[in-house]
Amino acid sequence: MNTIVSVAQVVVALAILNVWILRFGKATSWRGGEATNMREEFTVYGLPDWFMFTIGFLKISLSALLIVGLFVPALTKPAATGMALLMIGAIAMHFKAGDSPLKSLPAFVVLSLCALIALA
Repeated sequence: MNTIVSVAQVVVALAILNVWILRFGKATSWRGGEATNMREEFTVYGLPDWFMFTIGFLKISLSALLIVGLFVPALTKPAATGMALLMIGAIAMHFKAGDSPLKSLPAFVVLSLCALIALA
């Protein structure tokens, strides 16, 4: 089970870092509404720029803590719990924007992995 949890930590961290660093300014099929980048996506959700930067900081920080948690296990559960809460918010924003449930699938997968990590 420890291997599965460790793999889940790496998958969640890399997925979030990919979205918030590598794909921040790029269009994906998972963006809310018709947004073509992260800033537009937060506009679709009716959220201000400062909130986007706050969420980005939290997600990148929690991703880093999930990686560090591989070596300092005490950090793993709080990081996974925090990320899970952010994923619940992401799913809620997709529904608020009227997106199809498919657009919230990545957030649901990350939420599920974070639940596995936090409960292991």
